[in-house]
Amino acid sequence: MSELILHHYPASPFAEKARLMLGYKGLSWRSVFIPPVMPKPDLMALTGGYRKTPVLQVGADIYCDTALIARRLEQEKAIPALFPQGQEFAVAGLAAWADATLFQHAVSHIFQPEVLAARFAKLPPEAVEAFKVDRAGLFSGGTATRLPLEQARHQWPVFMSRLDQQLQRNGDFLFGEPSVADFAAAHSLWFLRQTPHTAPAVDDYPNVAAWLKRVEGFGHGALTPMSSAEAIEVARNTTPVAVPVETFTDPNGFAVGDRVAIGAIDYGVDAVEGELVFAGTEELILRREDPRAGTVHVHFPRLGFRIEKRG
Repeated sequence: MSELILHHYPASPFAEKARLMLGYKGLSWRSVFIPPVMPKPDLMALTGGYRKTPVLQVGADIYCDTALIARRLEQEKAIPALFPQGQEFAVAGLAAWADATLFQHAVSHIFQPEVLAARFAKLPPEAVEAFKVDRAGLFSGGTATRLPLEQARHQWPVFMSRLDQQLQRNGDFLFGEPSVADFAAAHSLWFLRQTPHTAPAVDDYPNVAAWLKRVEGFGHGALTPMSSAEAIEVARNTTPVAVPVETFTDPNGFAVGDRVAIGAIDYGVDAVEGELVFAGTEELILRREDPRAGTVHVHFPRLGFRIEKRG
């Protein structure tokens, strides 16, 4: 069985979501650090253009977006569950809200000039400028927009009070037992707690802060470092696993064998081109050939991604 390889960097909030899910599952994994800004040539060899963080690699299968990574980890180890039986829709729905709306509000708090100055205080000016240019490109061309700070502050108490109420009703975790909803909501709050200026947005809500500490208590599992070159070699020397078996007719007529491009619709919209080898209710899979990585299957969630025919 191929090892789980997470391509990430320490400060990424979505990577923290993935690391905590790995910890909750008690999984062992290999850690490949990637640059926080473009270019990312070794990652591109695997994904074909998808640049967001993190990416999960299992042999020659590459999983994009933490919503899909969560489902792949559920396949790897069913118990403890990220999608508890009978609550699958509820936990996935809250997770989707947290990954989009809650994260958008956290970003507005983080991107205040004084907060950025504190986060980048030890970096040279050229590195700070490179980060700003990179993030401008990341959010170009997608549906995501930067929420004005005043509006984010205005709406933040609503979200915190709702999380607090959910915890008061259900106990230690949002749905009683841990689920993907906890990890999706936690990573934005973890992001805010990285700087003293934004930490009060969490710490002012003691029940929520205590819950965040419980979620963080799962840790990151057992990880060992791996170089990006080694990860590419793993892909080259591995054959992608068989695609899922599912009877499904794509509503827009896409079929296995089509040459297509798939990309996110919110931000980081760079599309990946390849041969469509699977289209299911939750997942899309492209086969692509890379001079360095060989034949790989790149997996995307259907939700939040677009697909277009090519050639």
